[in-house]
Amino acid sequence: MLSTQQLLLIAAAALLVFWMLGAHNRLVALRNGIIAAWAQVDEPLQRRAAALQPLVAALRTHLPDEQGALDAVLAAQAQLQPTADALRARPALAPRAAALVGAEAALQAALSRLLALLEQRGDLAGADDVAPHVAALRDATLRLAFARQLFNDAVGSYNEAARQFPTRLLSSLFGFGAAGTL
Repeated sequence: MLSTQQLLLIAAAALLVFWMLGAHNRLVALRNGIIAAWAQVDEPLQRRAAALQPLVAALRTHLPDEQGALDAVLAAQAQLQPTADALRARPALAPRAAALVGAEAALQAALSRLLALLEQRGDLAGADDVAPHVAALRDATLRLAFARQLFNDAVGSYNEAARQFPTRLLSSLFGFGAAGTL
């Protein structure tokens, strides 16, 4: 027969185990929210990449003196692609998100020069072989901004839950590290 003290100890241990399971499941659900939010970011990234190739190809004939700017856009996109692929595999890893932010900054710098060239040559943006690609690029950029905010909100919720006491004690035990924002 178990004594009252043993029963209380068993009840406390059971309560602790159930709390640990609940905390683990909450962090898993929040991490799955990050994965779902990444899918919303990944789609406009792929659309933008798909729009850049034909846009640069069309602009090569219209801007023969700006081949360096066009090559810079393609090089920045080529640098971004492996970082996006790495983050796609594990969207909740902060170093991978930081790498994507750096690659995205390089692409944005190259794109801003390209868009400035298009603004200088107003007739070029309306050309039949350029206009649909510019529209697709702008649409993907707008969608990306919205999706990035959703991703950052999901990351914020996850990081906040992982930092709260007493869940913070279990985060390292279960391998839940901080996620990175975009």
